[in-house]
Amino acid sequence: MAKISFVREPQPRALLSSVLAFLVSACGSEPPDPSTSQAPSTNEPASPMAAPSASTSPPSRPQTAGTTNSPTTSENRAVPYRGINLAGAEFGSAIPGREGLDYSFPTTTAIDYYLSKGMNTFRIGFKWERMQRAAYGPLDEDYTKKIGALVTYASSRGATVILEPHNFARYYGSTVGSPQVPNAVFANFWSRLAQLWIRDAHVAFNLVNEPHDMPTEQWVGSANSAIQAIRQTGSRNVILVPGNAWTGAHSWASNGYGTPNSVAMLKVTDPINNILFEAHQYMDADSSGTSDTCLGATVGSTRLAPFISWLRANKLKGLIGELAGGRNQQCYAAVTDMLTTIHTNADVLTGWLWWAGGPAWQDYVFTLEPTGGKDRPQMAVLSPFLKE
Repeated sequence: MAKISFVREPQPRALLSSVLAFLVSACGSEPPDPSTSQAPSTNEPASPMAAPSASTSPPSRPQTAGTTNSPTTSENRAVPYRGINLAGAEFGSAIPGREGLDYSFPTTTAIDYYLSKGMNTFRIGFKWERMQRAAYGPLDEDYTKKIGALVTYASSRGATVILEPHNFARYYGSTVGSPQVPNAVFANFWSRLAQLWIRDAHVAFNLVNEPHDMPTEQWVGSANSAIQAIRQTGSRNVILVPGNAWTGAHSWASNGYGTPNSVAMLKVTDPINNILFEAHQYMDADSSGTSDTCLGATVGSTRLAPFISWLRANKLKGLIGELAGGRNQQCYAAVTDMLTTIHTNADVLTGWLWWAGGPAWQDYVFTLEPTGGKDRPQMAVLSPFLKE
C-alpha cells in the first residue's frame, strides 16, 4: 500500500496565533444520567443518503437546568474559529460501506460557499472503522486520501480543519478504554492520523464526537492516552477534547451521569498545553438537537453558563463544536443570544461551529446548504458574527 502523506509546512496565521491552550489535569467517571430517557443517535440520516428528519439526528443528550452567568464585558469581540460541521463521510452503518450509497464526502464547492460567507473553520467528521478497518492496522488509503484532499483544499485557502472520528468514543460498538478497545488501540489510531498532518498548523485534532454512557474516568484515561500518542509523533497541532455525556455545556457540572466533567476533565493533560475543551449545545427542550423548537430567546446563554464558568475559574480555553436552531423567530433570537454570549466571553471561548452542512443533508432542519442558489434562513442570523 502506498504511503499516505498530507504534510504541509506551517504558515503564519492570526487565527492560530490568537489561540491559547492551557495545561489541565483531570480524572472522573460518569455513567449515563438516569433521569433522562433520550437515546443517542448518530448525527446522520436514518436512511443512508436520505434527508434526515429532526427526530433522527443529532444525538440526544441529558438535560440539566442551566445557570446564569454574567459576562465580564459587554464587548462583542471576534473569536478566531467561526464555521461549520461538514458531514457525510460518517453517514451510514455499513462498514466499509459504499461511497455514494451509504455515505458521501463533503465537496470543495461547499467549502467555497462557506468561505464566501466569512466562515474560516470546518469540522470534518469521518467513521473510524472506515479509516482504520482493524485495530492497530494501517489507515485505509482511499478513504483517508479523500479526507486528506478536503483538508488540503481548505487549508490552502487559509481555513482551519478540525478532524474528528464521529464515533461517540466507540470502535465497532465498544467503548474506548474497555477490554474490547483498550486505550492502546485508540492511541495507535491517533498516532497514525497525527503523522499525516504533523507539520500543518491549519489542522486540529478532535479526539472523538460526544462520548457518552461510560464512566468519565474511563474517557479521561482514553483521552490522555491519545494526547500522549499524538505528542509522541512530534505534533504540536491543537487538540480538541470533548467531555462525557454528549459533552453538553449545560450539563458540564452535573453529576446525573456520574463524576461531572467539571471535576473529571481537570485531569486531562497535554505536555505542550495546546488543547481546547469542546462542548456542544442545542436549544430544544432536552438539549438533544432533535427538535427545531427553541425553549426561549435566552436559552443559549443560560445553557452555556456552566461551561463558561468552569473555563474561567480554571483558566482554560474552550470551543462550542456544535450548535443549531430551527427556521423560526424564536430560534433566530436564541441563536443570536448564544453567539453573542460566545463572542462576549472570548477570553475563554475561541469559537463556534454550526451543525451542519454538506450536500447529503438535503432538507434537514438545521442544514445551511444553500438550496436553489439561495441561502438558508439561518445564514442571515449567523452573518453578523462572521465579520471580522
